[in-house]
Amino acid sequence: MYVIVDIETTGGNMKNGKITEIAIYRHDGSKIVDEYVSLVNPECYISPFITSLTGITNEMVESAPPFYKIAKEVVDICKDAVFVAHNAGFDYNFIKEEFKNLGYQFDMPTICTVKLSRKLLPGHSSYSLGNICPELGIENSARHRAAGDALATVQLFEILLSKNNGIINPEDPYKEFSVDGLHPDLQIEYIKSLPQLTGVYYLHNENGEVVYIGKSKNIRNRVVTHLGNPKSKKGIEMKQNTADISFDLTGSELIALLKESHEIKLDKPRYNRAQRKSRSKIGLFSYNDRKGYMRLALKPNSGVDVPIAIFESMQEGRDRLFQWIEEFELCQQLCGLYEGKYGCFQYQLQTCKGACVGEEDNLLYNKRVLALIEKQTYGHNNLVIVDKGRRDDELAIVIIENGIYLGWGYFDQSDSIEAPSQFKNYITQYPDNADVRGIISAYLRNKKYKKLIPY
Repeated sequence: MYVIVDIETTGGNMKNGKITEIAIYRHDGSKIVDEYVSLVNPECYISPFITSLTGITNEMVESAPPFYKIAKEVVDICKDAVFVAHNAGFDYNFIKEEFKNLGYQFDMPTICTVKLSRKLLPGHSSYSLGNICPELGIENSARHRAAGDALATVQLFEILLSKNNGIINPEDPYKEFSVDGLHPDLQIEYIKSLPQLTGVYYLHNENGEVVYIGKSKNIRNRVVTHLGNPKSKKGIEMKQNTADISFDLTGSELIALLKESHEIKLDKPRYNRAQRKSRSKIGLFSYNDRKGYMRLALKPNSGVDVPIAIFESMQEGRDRLFQWIEEFELCQQLCGLYEGKYGCFQYQLQTCKGACVGEEDNLLYNKRVLALIEKQTYGHNNLVIVDKGRRDDELAIVIIENGIYLGWGYFDQSDSIEAPSQFKNYITQYPDNADVRGIISAYLRNKKYKKLIPY
């Protein structure tokens, strides 16, 4: 869904200019489905120059609503859409500034029809709206009025869509989508009909075999990125061999990540070679020595034991472990980062409490090691992560129990749940591994979930 927008203002600077008129046309990729047009009281003086340019006078806007009175209508018509405008930076930043003054964060993906025209309609001497429209047969009898310019931009956008096989990907809007190389069994209309929602998608060859598994917050856009106009040998081959596409909606991005990881390991698709391997090569593990001290060690992930933490390289692991040693007052020698017969170097500097030479009680030392381990194991031994579901009345859950990932599932918000342990009735169990821990830990760090329920 797109919203094609045009505004008129009191000047060219959003910091000291104000909006005097706004026009928004909601477009489904084929036609206009909704519209909003209004004069706006800028609550400041409109200069004679601006009036001569736009025809909007101080008298015309005197009884018009100020922006704060139309803000909700603007938000509503723009919901879940892509912002499209000719010279989009101007219109978008003006509107964003108006919302900023109201204490509201206005964020949308944008497409500029000036940039897109230069890409898809080369050869024009000028790409201003006033010059390119007549050359394309687009009439605009209300130039420099919001509705007139917005409707002209609608027609221009429809031409650009047709030039790009009806597909423009907001994630990479200025990249051409070419049907050349598409498998004959894969119809362009089916690609356009894919959901713009979160989930896991599967590319199938002509025998029905899954050749690629991916996840995305917008399935259609990601598939378009794969199949649009690939340049690499792998990308071209994958485009030629994709005869069908299926998908599972997950609602939750976390579940999409977990599902993708599990199914790539299970199915081993041809074009997921790099993702078949563990994303985290080095793990941090613990064990007790003969004197009862808990030791930490960095070593390659075998995939058998579940590590405390995971890293892409040994150097990354060492750097992070040095930080934790300082934070939790641990011993470098007992963490495998110092070799010596007479204690670690930190003990010689009197910054280590002496666990390496038996001076510190092992129970006191182990308590701090356990604090580090607890911090890395999701912050809680038993945890329900509540996230967005596939429908408005549904929520997703991921469960950690005794520090181990159990699995994920869904429940209806109307379900009566009296204790967190009951959530286990709603999940499908999946194996714990290093990749899963990395996925969940990163998701928790970024606080993308809806709610956490420790128990």
